Amino acid sequence: MAFLDYLIVVIYLLSMVGVGLYFQKKASDGINSYFLGNRKMPWWVLGASGMASNLDVSGTMINVALLYAFGAMGFFIEIRGGLVLVMAFFMIFMGKWNRRSKAMTLAEWMELRFGDGKEGKIARLITAIAVIFSSVAIVTYFAVGTGKFIGEFLGFPHLLGFPPEFWAASLMIVLAMIYTVTSGLYGVVWTDVFQGVLILSTIIIICYISITKFSLPDNFTISVPAKGGGFIPIETNKDQWTSIIPQWNLNMPENSSYSIYNLFGIAILFYIIKVIIEGAGGTGGYMLQRFFASRSDREAGLLSLFWTFLLAFRWPFIAAIAIMGISYGAASGVIIQDPEKVLPIVILELVPIGVRGLLVAGLMAAAMSTFDSIVNAGASYWVKDIYQAFIKPEASQKQLMRHSRGASVLMVLAGLFLTLNVSSINDIWGWLTMSIGAGLIVPLLIRWYWWRLNGYGFSAGVAGGMIAAIIQKIVFPDITEYYAFMFVTGISLIGTLIGTFTTKPTDEKILLNFYKTTRPFGFWSNVKSKLVENTLLKIGKENRRDLIATFFALPWQLVLFLCLMTIVLKRWESFLILLVVLAVLSIGLYYFWYRHLSTEVKVEE
Repeated sequence: MAFLDYLIVVIYLLSMVGVGLYFQKKASDGINSYFLGNRKMPWWVLGASGMASNLDVSGTMINVALLYAFGAMGFFIEIRGGLVLVMAFFMIFMGKWNRRSKAMTLAEWMELRFGDGKEGKIARLITAIAVIFSSVAIVTYFAVGTGKFIGEFLGFPHLLGFPPEFWAASLMIVLAMIYTVTSGLYGVVWTDVFQGVLILSTIIIICYISITKFSLPDNFTISVPAKGGGFIPIETNKDQWTSIIPQWNLNMPENSSYSIYNLFGIAILFYIIKVIIEGAGGTGGYMLQRFFASRSDREAGLLSLFWTFLLAFRWPFIAAIAIMGISYGAASGVIIQDPEKVLPIVILELVPIGVRGLLVAGLMAAAMSTFDSIVNAGASYWVKDIYQAFIKPEASQKQLMRHSRGASVLMVLAGLFLTLNVSSINDIWGWLTMSIGAGLIVPLLIRWYWWRLNGYGFSAGVAGGMIAAIIQKIVFPDITEYYAFMFVTGISLIGTLIGTFTTKPTDEKILLNFYKTTRPFGFWSNVKSKLVENTLLKIGKENRRDLIATFFALPWQLVLFLCLMTIVLKRWESFLILLVVLAVLSIGLYYFWYRHLSTEVKVEE
């Protein structure tokens, strides 16, 4: 990079640290301030922060790689997790359901659902351990991608037996940790807002450059990784590459590591089912933290809407980078072999000086915003759900704050250490979404909709799923993603059912309090019978609206993302069709969801 590029990056990094340190005092009041910002932050701030946290470097690199290798079809592969389709469910009902608990963490929420007796405490402890484990794995994933990306620009040496990617990731983590550890969610959210503006600016600039200066040749060659190492060239054409109509089968070479997607239709249907189950069950970590920090049902919905809208701009950017990578290969005769290196190579070779520094700073912002969100949310589970709940309930706020910062540091060190054993971003991303995530998905789903699930069943399901995910990674790491998913969820389901039916149901008073507080749909007839008919009618009306609105929200999010992407792909007929569909879906969302945001059911005994 040129001196100007480095100067822009340095100014950005110093600004981030400064903004984070500025909020140190606000975050020092206690753990409610440190982890939730005292639930006083505006919805648009939380939504912008969520977008910045989702737009990570590792995910961007693998998404660019998928679009580069598959064309527009690569978009649909990321239904598995990269499209963040769980936001549709959070927008309609899952966000407000979680906010109503007034909990700080998913683990603390367990005591609302299962009580503060033995079963509730076991469920809380198991959940905290599982989320911390998942958070460390996610830190590893982001560190791998960040190391690959930053290592291309800053030229770190192979030092003390550690590769350059390790030192590049370490630099980013240390800088992010400065403001994350000192200022908690205040620092995380406000730096995310600043970073979000920077990210959005770079997206607009790159999309403009791609549209005005680059065009795909009629025929060209891309490259995909081979299973035994090396890369395989593949011939394709412009019409095929830019088509957004999903195909039932693909024809990737069998010796390619991307051949697992050849049964494309089955894979996509499977990913859709997985997302629906996951969205209907909710999630934990930094995404859930934003909803726990929101001020009302209405603001939980608005922050989701804003979050989703901003996240849509990621996909035209990804398409723009992939197009520029293909154009570079066609013009220079040098095909980019490793799809995961397309992003850094395009920045180095095709982005003008000054803009290059801005883009690198923006992607560093994306990396740091993801790191800080995961670490801040993950540390809360140690402090609130293990240390304070089980080790030292009488701990002072000063002691809790010390543990908050210490837990943040230890989580990052653990994640950084694990990067030494991971080389492929796609491999660890697949394991995170289809195995680790699968270990939680069944009990997280059932807890909302079936009164009979108790804390023992939930704990057995989570523990079984986590153990199964680890076994899968160690014993048969190369199986197809949907087989891994079915294996892990199968073990988790068996554990959930055995744990539930071999122990007694949760106390009726606890279930009634949970239902009155949350008001979910599902199998709650014996609990609902304790409420007056007028209240039940109002809850039923709200639930029906939410179910109908969800059928609009899920395709609305997909169409919104595709619509913006087709602009960069220059598929104008597809753009116009998608725009009409988006308008129809938006009308449905307004009628069944948006105009009812301020309505909250008053529960009468």
